[in-house]
Amino acid sequence: MGAHDRRDRRRLRSADPTAGRRTAAVSEPAAADHVAVPLENAADDAAWSAAARAALAQSDAKLNKRFDQGDDVGRLLALRARAVDHVLKAAWARCIPAGAPLALFAVGGYGRGELFPHSDIDLLVLAESDAQEACHAPLARLFAMLWDAGLRASHAVRSKAQCTEAAADITALTAMSEARPLAADEAAQAALADAIAETRIWPAREYFLAKSEEQRSRHARFGDTSDNLEPNLKDGPGGLRDLHTLGWMALRSFGLRELQPLIGLGHLGVDEAAALERERRMLAKLRYGLHLVAGRAEERLRFDHQKSLAARLGFADDAQNLGVEQMMQGFYRSAAVVRRINDRLLQRFEEQFDGVADPEPLDERFELRRGYLAARDPSWPRGDIAEVFALYAVWAAHPQARGLHSHTARALAEALPSLPAYEAATPILRETFMSLLRGPQPVKTLERMARLGVLGRWLPAFALVSGRMQFDLFHVYTVDQHTLAVLRNLASFASGQPDERFAMAHEVWPRLRKPELLLLAGLFHDIAKGRGGDHSELGAIDAREFCAAHALSEADTELVAWLVEKHLLMSVTAQKQDISDPEVIHRFASAVADRVRLDYLYLLTCADIAGTSPKLWNAWKDRLLADLYTATRLALRRGLEHPVGAAERIAENRGAAAALLAAQGIAAAESDALFARMPAESFLRERPEQLAWQAASLQGAETGATVVRVRELAGHAGAFEVFVHSPDRDGLFASIVITLDRLLGLAIQQARALNGPDGTIFDSFEVVNADPRYAPGAAQIERSLAAALSGPLENIRPSRRTQPRHLRHFRIAPQIAFDVSSDGRRSVLSVVCTDRPGLLADLAHVLRTQRLRIHDARIATFGERAEDVFLISGADDRALDDPQQQVLREALQARIDGENEG
Repeated sequence: MGAHDRRDRRRLRSADPTAGRRTAAVSEPAAADHVAVPLENAADDAAWSAAARAALAQSDAKLNKRFDQGDDVGRLLALRARAVDHVLKAAWARCIPAGAPLALFAVGGYGRGELFPHSDIDLLVLAESDAQEACHAPLARLFAMLWDAGLRASHAVRSKAQCTEAAADITALTAMSEARPLAADEAAQAALADAIAETRIWPAREYFLAKSEEQRSRHARFGDTSDNLEPNLKDGPGGLRDLHTLGWMALRSFGLRELQPLIGLGHLGVDEAAALERERRMLAKLRYGLHLVAGRAEERLRFDHQKSLAARLGFADDAQNLGVEQMMQGFYRSAAVVRRINDRLLQRFEEQFDGVADPEPLDERFELRRGYLAARDPSWPRGDIAEVFALYAVWAAHPQARGLHSHTARALAEALPSLPAYEAATPILRETFMSLLRGPQPVKTLERMARLGVLGRWLPAFALVSGRMQFDLFHVYTVDQHTLAVLRNLASFASGQPDERFAMAHEVWPRLRKPELLLLAGLFHDIAKGRGGDHSELGAIDAREFCAAHALSEADTELVAWLVEKHLLMSVTAQKQDISDPEVIHRFASAVADRVRLDYLYLLTCADIAGTSPKLWNAWKDRLLADLYTATRLALRRGLEHPVGAAERIAENRGAAAALLAAQGIAAAESDALFARMPAESFLRERPEQLAWQAASLQGAETGATVVRVRELAGHAGAFEVFVHSPDRDGLFASIVITLDRLLGLAIQQARALNGPDGTIFDSFEVVNADPRYAPGAAQIERSLAAALSGPLENIRPSRRTQPRHLRHFRIAPQIAFDVSSDGRRSVLSVVCTDRPGLLADLAHVLRTQRLRIHDARIATFGERAEDVFLISGADDRALDDPQQQVLREALQARIDGENEG
């Protein structure tokens, strides 16, 4: 099998790796495995049900104890089914008259003999219409007794003809195909088999096609990935349902109750069968434990249960990884194995039905078989990684290939252990790998290598992060899947097709001298996650060694290593610092040093943020990075020895804004008059087009009037800039924030509060729609905000909200710190805590009640972590002294703690 199939890693313990898909213990358990369910002769049905309930509870307690002691999960599933069988048969004998023409079957998962602690108990009563009518009362009594006994049985009562009719629904057919007799003679069993026979309904090929499509649709509901933060163990890609699907297809196509006989038919390798059984037990143990910790039939591995399940299964934190991360990594790797083998088997079933078409030769070594790429030599690849690289080169050159042929995929998986890592490979092989990165579809090639285990063999450090999750809300993918998402984003930049999500990426990409260097940086940027220490520094070491080994020049090697080490620099600068400050731009430009590095770093940063979470990238971040890129490029062109001074920046911005106003027909004299009403600091901190827009907003407004203007950011639907000019009054900033948050459902990304002449304020905000289902437009925001500010501000108060479920498991101890601004006039307040809806409104409300003035705000959210920075002063427009800081710290702490408890 592949590297992940064979790798010795921490796994859930299972005792019997030889059992087939169906649990033999259901029919013939060993005597020592019997779990007694004693039912005394009860005087009435209520007493009987109570005794049955107690007996089942006792049985479950014993089984659960054995589970915690590490007993084989397959045996436990069979024993629980056996215990329920005992109750059902006793109830049937008590309620149904002897000789009645009725038969009872277990169907679905219960029929398969896999009964998890809280799984459904699906039953089928086979009876003709007259028998159904005659036994209506006994059957009603039976199901009432079962319900009272705690068995929430789902049942269907059908005649043979009704079974055939119901089987038109492929789900119903599938459930009945796994029927196991509980109280049914051979004639009843034969009747049911005949009712759903493929000669009557759903011939094998049609069944295969329908089930294949059903699986594709099911996978699509989960984003076609098993690497979700809260995966579904049963129905998600690579979950137990994928294994069940293979079993159902084998049953319908070949009449096989287990997958093992497929080996003799040539459809399944011995190693593949062993891997499927191993992963089935791994997944079954996770699901069994999940039912126990959840106390119900929970199939989704939610944050609520991940830590408690990991602890119950014996996973402990170590110096590098949390126990929950170790458990989840085991799941993700198991799901990947199931998906790989599932794909191969589906392809072999397809060939069974449609036949093997004549191959289409591509070159002397490879051909297409029914559209799938295959090696022509049956002994391929003979442990030679050069042959494997040749396969990927041909695959990249023939995008029409449907995928890798199953026999070639299996041969590749079997050869993986013999393939060398790059350190042990020859220079020629290393150059061959680099040629793949310089050839067609390099990212697609890396994805294919990763999925089939080749990349992990060539680059062992990548294998270490395969399936590695990070227990937070910032990283919604495993490290390897995040890395591949970053590479896909880079590939989209190279496509030449503009993407509205990225303002400049497609313009910058053509400037790259060697795009493969950026791909290497993307491949290595997170490769050292989970090792302890700074992953950026450790990853840079790995990247430097890899590049040197692959004969990259010293300059190219250092560029890749620098990008890996500094891959967070641009993101942190843009989101946490004031990039309108010339000093910030100068520091960043000095760290970058040249425009080549800037181009590479900008693209890597965009791809990294957008590849971390679908919700993380937004119009504000795009604009922020584009502004930082543009300002830095200008600074580098000017020369680092000639930093822009404040006076020069003000003059440039004022002149550029005046030119924009002139283009709108506003004369210079009127522009000067409008500029005189604006804060001097705004000409230092804001862009010319912002200044022109704000000045034009003041045109015609009387002194002392409140002006509210909103515009949508160009090219970014759902992102707005909000400008408020008004006479200052206590609590104004907080009132604006609360209105934007509570009334309009807008998430504030950046806020700036400047003091204008004559006691006025010039507040600006960049906001995005927090909920796409409710998306107010610019005009609606203007009207609503203006109306709110026209009344008493004290009536505008933040609403109390319940913390979302997923945030309750990621509590961050609040960190509140103070510093003094560079000019010594104001305090810099930083708040780090768990994010939640309405947090910024609550913080602003506290500042309002403390009668503090807010001059600037930087709002940054990283998953569950909020990092907000405020530039504040007291009522005297001075920095806070120690007593004032302590009072504010206590008030903020109380507000944060109080809301988190809610």
